[in-house]
Amino acid sequence: MRSIRTIAAVALASVGLTVALTATTATPAAAGPGAVTWSDEFTGAAGSPPDAGRWRYDTGGTGWGNNELQYYTTSTRNAALDGNGNLVVTARKENPSGYGCWYGSCQYTSARLLTRGTFAQAYGRFEARIKIPRGQGMWPAFWMLGNDIATNPWPNSGEIDVMENVGNQPSTVYGTIHGPGYSGAGGLGGSTSLPGGQALADAFHTYTVDWAPDSITWYLDGVAYSRKSPADAGGNKWVFDHPFFMLLNVAVGGNWPGSPDAGTSFPQTMVVDYVRVQAWDTGGGATAGPIVGYGGKCVDVAGANPANGTAVQLWTCNGTAAQAWTWASDGSVRALGKCLDVTAGSTASGTKVQLYDCNGTGAQKWVFSSAGDIVNPQANKCLDATGVSSADGTRLQIWDCTGAANQKWRR
Repeated sequence: MRSIRTIAAVALASVGLTVALTATTATPAAAGPGAVTWSDEFTGAAGSPPDAGRWRYDTGGTGWGNNELQYYTTSTRNAALDGNGNLVVTARKENPSGYGCWYGSCQYTSARLLTRGTFAQAYGRFEARIKIPRGQGMWPAFWMLGNDIATNPWPNSGEIDVMENVGNQPSTVYGTIHGPGYSGAGGLGGSTSLPGGQALADAFHTYTVDWAPDSITWYLDGVAYSRKSPADAGGNKWVFDHPFFMLLNVAVGGNWPGSPDAGTSFPQTMVVDYVRVQAWDTGGGATAGPIVGYGGKCVDVAGANPANGTAVQLWTCNGTAAQAWTWASDGSVRALGKCLDVTAGSTASGTKVQLYDCNGTGAQKWVFSSAGDIVNPQANKCLDATGVSSADGTRLQIWDCTGAANQKWRR
């Protein structure tokens, strides 16, 4: 799979922050952002890498579909904490490891971080506070891709660009979506500019999208500047209906910003104060959320697979739909459209639990007690982490209620 990001090179109208929304096309959903589901405040020692439980890396110098000039590395020279609560992504004019790029020997290194495999979410508020780099040829971005991109190639999987800037437009931020029939130069979005020629690189700014089922709205420093809805897709499929993962990167050069010139100094840094994600609160009824148990791990559907019989396990909490459980009024506990189920309706201790079609049987009835137990009344047994283990992948089962720590849960 080649993760591609071909961004519109056409000019989008820039407006000041005091101007009303550009391209407001629909009233947003009545609900709004809810509880924080994921965050990184980048606390840690200076020079240490970003949290491997949250961030992974794309690497290479293929041009990334845009004729970019940098080689993305995993080095702390290109992505590291600064010891003051920030992540610093650094683009350098160097090639100490002799990397090869699409055009020959690489001239630049940088980093591209992503939460693919660690966190993805559909709908909600996605926000980062960032001080961007500056200079001709610089191209920082905070963006998202559909988590089905490996099996549903871009642009069908979708892309949401929360923040992009090209160095030759130092005051302007772009927000764009890409999907089938509206990708690349035909992406849908808008932009806004700081007043008085101020440069975004001079200070930290917050870059935000509110992603609702019926719209996506962009903000700079809390002021909305663009909104898009399915009506803007012109009859093409609106693909923003499934989980997306996040990316942070600094590209150098490419079709849109052009190459650095003699006035571009290196190194250039993108300093990230925080990244935070909130759920989309539907404003009533049952709400989905994590169930946290032994070792601070979450009840998880293995592989986010909704198939009948999929194992239910403990896993590091990551805010994905595989860990978003709804406590329904019929006593069932649901995720991915299926129910938490005791295999074969057994009442024996040691019977594993699984995901299965909701069928209203006693094998799918659960009670959350004031003591923190999750009890299956049919078996009069408790949800239990097998082997008193908190390792990722530990299967969950029913067992005689003992009051032990591996049977205690919170939600």
